[in-house]
Amino acid sequence: MRLGRIASPDGVAFVAIEGDDEPIVREIAEHPFGTPTFTGRQWPLADVRLLAPILASKVVCIGKNYAAHVAEMGGERPDDPVIFMKPNTAIIGPRVPIQLPADADPVHYEGELAAVIGRPCKDVSAARAAENILGFTIANDVTARDQQRKDGQWTRAKGYDTFCPVGPWIATDVDPSDLAIRTEVNGQVRQDSRTSMMIHDVGEVIEWISAVMTLLPGDLILTGTPEGVGPIEHGDSVSVSIEGIGTLTNPVVRKAKS
Repeated sequence: MRLGRIASPDGVAFVAIEGDDEPIVREIAEHPFGTPTFTGRQWPLADVRLLAPILASKVVCIGKNYAAHVAEMGGERPDDPVIFMKPNTAIIGPRVPIQLPADADPVHYEGELAAVIGRPCKDVSAARAAENILGFTIANDVTARDQQRKDGQWTRAKGYDTFCPVGPWIATDVDPSDLAIRTEVNGQVRQDSRTSMMIHDVGEVIEWISAVMTLLPGDLILTGTPEGVGPIEHGDSVSVSIEGIGTLTNPVVRKAKS
């Protein structure tokens, strides 16, 4: 099943997206957790606007989780997962512009697989992690690289509004162990890898994070980016595609200096 959120003439709703050639969206009553029930209302996907597919209380991210990316950034492969957080105010949906701060240069894209938590959980073992996942979506961990280096910690560099594009929907029947992941900027391939190249897989990541903090329904877990990160600038278009899920595309604009 593909789950998402839409804006329609009737308001905002969670939906299931069905069909490929001319998909329709079926409105879900209340929320998508558990076994969803439907209101009976539906629309062609072409007639509605896709929003970020989930309302997360927090976004927990894994850094340095692909060896080739660690190497390109000049770091050392970590023994344990490296976690950091982005505020939920950074989340935007498909087609919404990424806004580059006027004083940040360079700003990099980072295409990533994201897990969506399906129920409250704490101290989850890697073997039981899948039981707590609603599904998987696509994220772009946008990063002001100059500020990351200057600050020595990553909150400001990764926490700007619009720095966490997510979508286009949540796929509930995807095996995350070996999916193709690709990022394009203006149609040119910049990242091309597979999730099997992760240092710490999804189960390990959720075990590590849930040992620290309680995860709530809708929380997003960004699992790290492969090699090939690079700058984006005003006028660019960034697309992250993951096998079995789809493609997340966002334009890029730079805010004017005040």
